Amino acid sequence: MTRLTVSSMQQTFETALEEAWTAAWDRGEVEALASICTDSYSRTGKSDGNSMTLAQFQDEIRATRAGFPDLTTKINSVIVNGDRAAIFWTTSGTHTETFLGVPATGKSVVTRGSNEVALHDGLIQSENVTWDGSELLNSLGIRSLSDAIAAEKASDEPVLMADLSGEPDLDAMKAFNRQFVTGVTVVTTQENGKPKGLAVNAYSSISLEPPLVMVCVQKTSSTYPALFASTHLGINILSREQKDTVSTFASKSADKFADIVWHEGPDGSPLIDSSSAMIEAEIRERFQAKTHTIFVCRVRHAEVSNIEPMVYKAGRFYDGANLESL
Repeated sequence: MTRLTVSSMQQTFETALEEAWTAAWDRGEVEALASICTDSYSRTGKSDGNSMTLAQFQDEIRATRAGFPDLTTKINSVIVNGDRAAIFWTTSGTHTETFLGVPATGKSVVTRGSNEVALHDGLIQSENVTWDGSELLNSLGIRSLSDAIAAEKASDEPVLMADLSGEPDLDAMKAFNRQFVTGVTVVTTQENGKPKGLAVNAYSSISLEPPLVMVCVQKTSSTYPALFASTHLGINILSREQKDTVSTFASKSADKFADIVWHEGPDGSPLIDSSSAMIEAEIRERFQAKTHTIFVCRVRHAEVSNIEPMVYKAGRFYDGANLESL
């Protein structure tokens, strides 16, 4: 008799769960979740330990579906043991709209997770989950740096660096960064057959075997969304002959390539003629770092000329003997 009761209870819970999840996750009818949750429902993420109410969970589903409109979720199995349950599931969708501040990539992803559930009178009172929306971005190769996440969650109000114990103020950090001597690169891609690019001096080689490089791009750049939709990008190390070129790509011009001579790399990335060196690289990882994104790329093609590279420090160019004003 007990087995029949337990079996019946599991079947009832599983049926109700599947109906509510399908309505909420697949169709966006998030109100359906109220039928399977208690009024005191709470949801805790194992990755960050943060809890949310049912209303906040419903908002999270809305935001996720806004970024992945074709999102679907399949419940693989449900195990009920008294007032405890475990739910194992798989979700899939296509990133066609902005999600968590990340422009659409057009890529499809599949993620899996499990929920540890506490029941009260057959309803979900609380659950610990192994998944949050960032897992969808992780599956796209877009990850958040833990320090940036911690800084975001430390306070809801803006905090000046000078107020943080043991850290320099913002002006000191700007002064420090301006003292670093760099080259200047133009990072390029194509969007719907149109070349796009921006000037970047935050470039670095990571390794030679395998050939990995990184560039850091500000999220407010007009080229930023196109980079997320691309599989490859070009990195052009500008030469001393290209001060007009860097001015063009540092501007907000609608067509920065109007007077630029360039050619395509093997995978279509614009490579600018007369540059000191050019590479085309496959985008492998995208790390979110608050106002910027770090693109980690594997080099697939390289061209090097004999033209001397441009050298830059604190808003001025170096020609080998003198600093020239920008």
